[in-house]
Amino acid sequence: MKSEGDRRRTLTAWSFLSPALILLALSVLIPAAMALVMSFTQTGLDVSEPLRFIGFANLRRLAADPMFYKVLGTTLLYLIGVVPPIVLGALSLAVLVNRAIPGIHVIRAALYTPVLVSIVVAAIAFRWLYAENGLINGWLGALIGSGFLPIDFLSNPVLALPSVMLVTLWKGLGYYMVIFLGGLQGIPGELYEAAELDGSEGWRKHLDITLPLLRPYLTLVAVISAIAATKVFEEVFLMTQGGPADSTRTLVYYVYDQAFAELEISYACTVGLALFLIVLLLTAVRLAFSDERSLI
Repeated sequence: MKSEGDRRRTLTAWSFLSPALILLALSVLIPAAMALVMSFTQTGLDVSEPLRFIGFANLRRLAADPMFYKVLGTTLLYLIGVVPPIVLGALSLAVLVNRAIPGIHVIRAALYTPVLVSIVVAAIAFRWLYAENGLINGWLGALIGSGFLPIDFLSNPVLALPSVMLVTLWKGLGYYMVIFLGGLQGIPGELYEAAELDGSEGWRKHLDITLPLLRPYLTLVAVISAIAATKVFEEVFLMTQGGPADSTRTLVYYVYDQAFAELEISYACTVGLALFLIVLLLTAVRLAFSDERSLI
């Protein structure tokens, strides 16, 4: 039996948690439940009309929708093109800045600065850089000479997706670098000294010591960057609007397009359900590789 003091502490804890739980329920849980219900209905714009249950019709439509498979493939390409460079790049940056040298704090702050930049500002800035009369084409024209033809980065179906990926990489590297840096600073220096005595020097000691001890951080960064890449929207919306020729149309943009352009609310909820299952799968992968040293 709980004592009066235990019950009072439990009540106090729930009192502090209740505002956050109510906000979470209103902003996440209830809308998610409503979207799940709406995916099995035919929903119109008139909220006064009752929902018309249509069973698995939207799921059958999703299974036969060629555009869904196209945007799913584009999303997977985005994930493959973003996650490995982020993991390797952020880890390399963390190793480089994990040193006690003059001005290292300034270097770390400079590398982290893109994280503080609004994604709207970053997307607009890169759109200007990619323009035919933008800075990148200007530099290339000055380097190559009069025979140079401006590159249409955002209107070329082959170049548009990598160009948008670059914004995600530029924006996220500093954030994941800090995660790796925290892990690196938790590794005792004596381990590196012992490795040097055993003949492990340079990058070899990072293969022998750093990577095994950073395995929970590697898994964490890989999974959360994969989830972020799967849910990418702002870069696509601000830079390409899903074009050209749907080459940058991702799952989240497809949900937005179906809901607010095509006004297919219930079908948009069904696509959102598929996105939820993908994110759930990535989370399950994270849990499958977790152990007692895991961060979350």
